[in-house]
Amino acid sequence: MRKPRQTNPAQKNSLDGGEAILEALRALDIDYVMTSPGSEWGSLWEAFARQDVTAAKGPGYMSCGHESLAVGLAIGYTRHTGRMQAVVLHAGVGLLQGSMGIDAAQRMNVPMLIFSGESLTYGEQEGFDPGQQWTYALSVVGGPHRLMAPIVKWAGPITSSQTTYQMIVRGGEIAQSMPPGPVYLSMPIETMLAQWSPPGRRPQVARALPTHAPQSAIARVAALLLAARNPLIVTESAGRDAAGYEALAQLAELLAIPVIENVAAEFSNFAKTNPLHQGFSLEPFAQTADVVLVVRSRMPWYGPGDRPARATVVVIDEQPVRTNMVYQNLQADIVLEGDVPHALGEIAAAARTAGSGAKAIAARRKALAVAHGKARAIAAAASGAGIDPAMLCRMLGETLPRDAIYIDETITHRRDTLRHLDHQGAQSYYRCGGGLGQGLGMALGVKLAARDRLVAAVMGDGTFLYNPLPQALAFSRQEKLPILVVVLNNGGYLAMKREHHAYYPDGIAAAKDRSHGFPITAYEYSEIAKLFGGVGIRVDRAADLPAALAQCVDAVENGRTAILDVIVTR
Repeated sequence: MRKPRQTNPAQKNSLDGGEAILEALRALDIDYVMTSPGSEWGSLWEAFARQDVTAAKGPGYMSCGHESLAVGLAIGYTRHTGRMQAVVLHAGVGLLQGSMGIDAAQRMNVPMLIFSGESLTYGEQEGFDPGQQWTYALSVVGGPHRLMAPIVKWAGPITSSQTTYQMIVRGGEIAQSMPPGPVYLSMPIETMLAQWSPPGRRPQVARALPTHAPQSAIARVAALLLAARNPLIVTESAGRDAAGYEALAQLAELLAIPVIENVAAEFSNFAKTNPLHQGFSLEPFAQTADVVLVVRSRMPWYGPGDRPARATVVVIDEQPVRTNMVYQNLQADIVLEGDVPHALGEIAAAARTAGSGAKAIAARRKALAVAHGKARAIAAAASGAGIDPAMLCRMLGETLPRDAIYIDETITHRRDTLRHLDHQGAQSYYRCGGGLGQGLGMALGVKLAARDRLVAAVMGDGTFLYNPLPQALAFSRQEKLPILVVVLNNGGYLAMKREHHAYYPDGIAAAKDRSHGFPITAYEYSEIAKLFGGVGIRVDRAADLPAALAQCVDAVENGRTAILDVIVTR
């Protein structure tokens, strides 16, 4: 005979594990719980209902409809605000659905608390029936934390109702400590339904202060820069926060140091319109650079051993050696480990105090301005017939508001977005990391954090199809988070074709212009937006692009998500 779900009436209105979870999230100052949950989360829903009825302060609850969307939403919101969020998923199956996004969060050092449920009793506990699905479909041998351990910073089960609150608080502390990253906690149904008493006093959440590189090392680096004839800055994530963006700009301007953003750039790090911005390739400086500052860059050059031959390499990073990378080859001569904005600011201050090298700095500034002007002129002229991706990216910069935020999930058009997408200022550009399919979730998360700014997700047609489209578009409409989605549509998986032909340049596929990896299922991408109250436009002529783009921007500014499907020439 099937056992009742719960037969203890004394627990109906008492506090239990759901309230312990919510209270711990309050202590961690969580803004939102992003969810695609399962049936095990009744106790958390009860706690949220109590929060609603009592008007207690606490995180908002967002039901996303897909695990990838929930995780992407948390990534985007955290990257823009710097504030960690919580994600609630269903058992092991929900974790597997969201695992690509969780892996991306780990690679990008995004702090996050991830929960999913499990059962410990499988119907054997008198008076409680969790459901037979836990026996035949949902449980994971060894526990669901085994699934997460390779792709998170820390993973483990919550062991009892008595430890629930403190384990969650500790999980949040671990997630936010250096290096930040996602933490996974498995929550048994039986523990969630057990009675719980709040602690006598809310413990203080441990928030580590940033570490700083020693002043002696900073003074040494400042002296090296002042003596250098050809210093260089290479970065991919200096602009992770506004303070890093500003500190890098101030140091570069002070000493007229050219700035290279490498191809793995994840943020808006330095204004492309600044004459000191020297593009995205180290090659022009490889033989002449004598001091290279590697600022928040995991892999500043590729191949890994191709460091500038004559340069002293100085790595400045909160986490110079990345434990979430399989291979890394920095070849640093000096390492300044600690808060990057502080280190850059102190180097600038030390250089000002020393006050020498003015003539060399002025000459360098003049030469870099000339090189920058030539590069910009060449880039502006690089356009072919039809709608060239470079032209499209330039037009986005010219048409969208100056404070627009771009989410970049391109692959074959990555060099076009790097060179031609003129985002403006700190926190105006975010690159998706890890596997494909995170762009729409990240864009919606950023929009949630910056409702007053236009957010544009730029991606290829193959990438677009990896995203949870119905769920993302429905969520956008429901939560009133309109975004612009620009699809660079070249009609196939061009990256696969390029790799195939590169491996076999004289092969039959290259000779006959064939590649079985290239074809993609054809869709009318613009029609998808209309199913969810949005605007969709397909454009294949350059003459029609300005009007189509203006129409999409107008739609977004009036509260409707727009998809611009652009047929590009390559």
